[in-house]
Amino acid sequence: LCPTAAARKLEISMPPEVEVEVGGTARIECNFYIPENASYTYIDWFYVDRSNKQVRLYHITANGILQDDTDYKKRLSLGEDKALSISEVTLQDPRTFVCQVGAGSYGVGESSTELSVYKVPTTPEIEPNSGGISVHSSEIPEIARCVSKNSFPPPNITWHKNGEQLHAWENQVTMPSTLTRESSGLYTVSSALYAPVTREDRHSRYHCTVHYWLRGQRRALDSQPVQVNIFYPAENLKLKVMPSSTLVKEGDNVTLVCEADGNPQPVFSFFKKNLDEWQDLTSLAEPDSGVLRLHDVNKTNNGTYRCQSLDLDDLSQIEEDVDLVVNYIEGVHVKMEPSSTLREGDSVTLSCDAYSPVGLKYQWRDDKGKKLVEGNQLFLKNLTFEKSNTFSCKVMAPSVPGLEQSKKVSVAVEGKPRIVAISSPLYVRQDEVVNLTCKAIAFPPPTVQWSINGTAHEYVDNQHIASNLTVRVSHDLLRAGAMCRVSNSLGVSEERIQLVVDQKSTAESQGVIIVAIIVAILVVAVLGAVIYFLHKKGKIPCGRAGKQDITKPEARKDKIVVEVKSDKLSEEAGLLQGANGEKRAAADQ
Repeated sequence: LCPTAAARKLEISMPPEVEVEVGGTARIECNFYIPENASYTYIDWFYVDRSNKQVRLYHITANGILQDDTDYKKRLSLGEDKALSISEVTLQDPRTFVCQVGAGSYGVGESSTELSVYKVPTTPEIEPNSGGISVHSSEIPEIARCVSKNSFPPPNITWHKNGEQLHAWENQVTMPSTLTRESSGLYTVSSALYAPVTREDRHSRYHCTVHYWLRGQRRALDSQPVQVNIFYPAENLKLKVMPSSTLVKEGDNVTLVCEADGNPQPVFSFFKKNLDEWQDLTSLAEPDSGVLRLHDVNKTNNGTYRCQSLDLDDLSQIEEDVDLVVNYIEGVHVKMEPSSTLREGDSVTLSCDAYSPVGLKYQWRDDKGKKLVEGNQLFLKNLTFEKSNTFSCKVMAPSVPGLEQSKKVSVAVEGKPRIVAISSPLYVRQDEVVNLTCKAIAFPPPTVQWSINGTAHEYVDNQHIASNLTVRVSHDLLRAGAMCRVSNSLGVSEERIQLVVDQKSTAESQGVIIVAIIVAILVVAVLGAVIYFLHKKGKIPCGRAGKQDITKPEARKDKIVVEVKSDKLSEEAGLLQGANGEKRAAADQ
């Protein structure tokens, strides 16, 4: 406290009001000024009870501090500056607290502070009408309810629509509120909003706000905004084809979707116009969905379809029609000129035609899918068996992607058989099993005959026929060969298969025999030379004994050992004598 220069007496200063939240601690200061810096004699703290009587809490002197026995005793404390603190403030604590200061000759002075207690309310909870509200409601409907709990002092609630505060108006808009004091002493406030609704309110957002005072200022807490389910009849109806009706083609799956702008959705019915009557298709539609599905459509699905909506609230009806156009191609056919039987070398013109409600484009392709020509005509000349005889006319609708059909046609070229491949000449060996092949082309389909017997297998590919004959090579077959005869109603073709002995294989066999004889002669010559060499060296002893072993025990492994039978002694001796030009008796050896 800063006194003025003129201050010559005891002065005390305290805040007029101290606010504290329930459960908090209140601190009440007592500032005083004593002239000439004199000391106080005592300081007393009081509170004013309900009967407006002062009840002392503290008596403070220079000798000490005396705390009186009151209900506050356990929650009181003093600061160094003799400020009074009250902890765990309750709703019963709001009252007046007095600070009295005694200063001897300067007298006694006092001042007071009002203690206010508050509790911030909870954020308001809003609950919209759960059943929905009709714009045709005969009574003012309840839009929503709002509740905020545990506040002190009592708060109040206001209502807002799209951010703007609502006010009561001629019994049309009302906002009754209820204030309840709980056992804890805190307050719960609730409010309801009653107001008429229109179709536009389907987009409106409502919220409530709880207002309370804090430290002399008005504060507010907003609830979450909510929307209310508004019931209103349909004003517009739309029936559309998916995919777009201009692109529907035969074979597509089509969905008719009926949409209304009412809430809830009305009851939908579907109809199709047949001459002057309407055929009810509602049983084919998906229940309560406004969807009618048509599968694998064709030209019979063309026509006008109607969707009808019925609002169950006011029984109003709306209708909407749409035309379904199914694009199609039909009657694809091919004309051949001339239409008579065709022979090899002839020419022919193929003409393709079809009908469709949209413009068509034609294209010709061969049997392998290769594009031949654009347009509905295909001209073929110099027809042969070998050329492709199957063609396809592809009909397309450029304005409807995916709409197309094809027609195949076969051009039959008649003629007598013509052998196109035969396995001649065929190199064989005697008694070998071989396959004889004969391949021909013809129309009408021909038959194949062989001049010899064997196991035959036939293979047919379009106008080609191939016959394989399995036979064993014999002298007769080598001499006469084999005749392949192919015939049909228009003629016969035949060719002979010549079988030739494989000379190269025979020469190779003879060469092997000659080489073997030469090798044998060389072996005998080498053996004779070895025997002669051993005889000259005296390594071969001869005697009359039945069997002589000339092997010595000390002989090394690389020595040559010869065993001679006694019954061949004279023959071998003669060979030795002839070789040496000497004659020796067997007994001398």
